[in-house]
Amino acid sequence: MLTKGQMKIIYDAEKQKVPIKLWLEDIEEGAMQQAMNLANLPFVFKHVAIMPDSHQGYGMPIGGVIATEKVIIPNAVGVDIGCGMCAVKTSIKVEQLDNETLKNIMNEIRKKIPVGKIHQKEEQDQALMPMLLMYNSRVPICSREYRSALKQLGTLGGGNHFIEIQKDTNGYVWIMIHSGSRNLGKQVADHYNKVAIRLNEEWYSSVPKEWQLAFLPMDSEEGEHYLSEMKYCVLFALANRKLMMDRILDIFRCSMIKDGMVTIVDNEPMINIAHNYARMENHFGKNVMIHRKGATSADPNDIGIIPGSQGTKSYIIKGKGNPESFMSCSHGAGRKMSRTKAQNELNLCEEIKKLDDQGIIHGIRHKNDLDEATGAYKDIDTVMENQKDLVEIITELTPLAVIKG
Repeated sequence: MLTKGQMKIIYDAEKQKVPIKLWLEDIEEGAMQQAMNLANLPFVFKHVAIMPDSHQGYGMPIGGVIATEKVIIPNAVGVDIGCGMCAVKTSIKVEQLDNETLKNIMNEIRKKIPVGKIHQKEEQDQALMPMLLMYNSRVPICSREYRSALKQLGTLGGGNHFIEIQKDTNGYVWIMIHSGSRNLGKQVADHYNKVAIRLNEEWYSSVPKEWQLAFLPMDSEEGEHYLSEMKYCVLFALANRKLMMDRILDIFRCSMIKDGMVTIVDNEPMINIAHNYARMENHFGKNVMIHRKGATSADPNDIGIIPGSQGTKSYIIKGKGNPESFMSCSHGAGRKMSRTKAQNELNLCEEIKKLDDQGIIHGIRHKNDLDEATGAYKDIDTVMENQKDLVEIITELTPLAVIKG
């Protein structure tokens, strides 16, 4: 292993087609094996980049970035297509937000935004949805799921999705949301992964089936359809986050009326960044398909979001455009425990105390809530230190209240 600044390089010409470049020391064995599989794909370009929050995923590590030539890999994008973060800075100062008001706001958010597997009772306004017509007949799965997606719009989902109220170092209140394309993205991902598996078997592909990295040629009908459907899911995930953010801002505006006095709640433009997608980009002088799975773009023009875990700091960042990471960075702190392991091994009382001691309003009550506890994640400060050559911190955010998906 060679070291160059924050980056580590693994390369054995007898075992790998391309090098693996990592921004962490503690990569788990399963994730390392998946990175090695990626490094031996016949169509992989230049190298494999592994972000500092990386852990084992399905086929490709979460926190993995690869470039491919002429093919796209559904499992290198993931199931929750377009999953990402959004954040808004408000004009509210933290001293204007007393504990009772914040609790009332969180209760209203729970009433207005379905979480977990719950969908909307009614279809939402179609004007809020990405237009299907612009994709013509290239989105059969999204077209099939469209009516169902209208009831998923404006919903948080489960797993590691969350809504968090935060304060910055200047005392301004922020709103942050982590959510994705809900069941729509899963239906698209599952469908095209199955198509890719079937076609790869027909072609006697040299990519072993057990690697779970079946691919689609970009110039094939199936590849073109997947690209169109993936793009639609990314737009849907953005529309989903935007609707939730708009409704949360409305809740703040209604809640900041006290003793007949109205506090004007303004906000800066919403920051949005996705971390499960693929798109054509130019790297090292060549147009290639960049797959980011649990990683975000860190181009010099990008303002991004790197959240911590429940109870830890989050960061608004600016990309440094490091070519070695394909201009990418981490999408969060990264798991160090599986959800099941966290539920079985973490102490519920201790995890609740961590949040209570910081005065964070939360809803952790049961063992099942431990899957997203602070103890299940890597240390966000270590993650940020490991990617100093990838991003510059603009704003540090401290949590005030959190709703878990």
